[in-house]
Amino acid sequence: MKKTKLRVKKLDKRAIIPTYGSTNAAGADIYALLDAPVEIAPGETKFINTGVAYEIPEGYVGLMFGRSGLGSKQGLAPATKVSVIDADYRGELIVPLHNHSKEARKVCSGDRIAQFVFVPYLMADFEEVDDLSSTDRGQGGFGSTGKN
Repeated sequence: MKKTKLRVKKLDKRAIIPTYGSTNAAGADIYALLDAPVEIAPGETKFINTGVAYEIPEGYVGLMFGRSGLGSKQGLAPATKVSVIDADYRGELIVPLHNHSKEARKVCSGDRIAQFVFVPYLMADFEEVDDLSSTDRGQGGFGSTGKN
């Protein structure tokens, strides 16, 4: 797999640069940077620092997703479900971590709390029109294809 250089700045010497968990992993693990463990009560969201800022290349977007194990085993996932980090943002990546479980959960410095995927995107030049081209599907939505 071809890799692209992505400039990363540690805002704190204790911060951990993202890592990939396997050879073909699409998401790079994002690590918590905390002075002390943080407890997240059921139904609560806490903002978790990472101590890292990024220089995402123009034409790309960073998409932050939850980690499947953390979400399914502990009920912790980003409150935003997916966060869009634009190429012109240079601040610290902060993860709004939400506890979906019925028990308080603890997050410690160095814990993997989310994952980052970098994706190319297109910017649209929106053009208002009176009609759109037709398709077989047309306006059918919300299960209209008969598939679950």
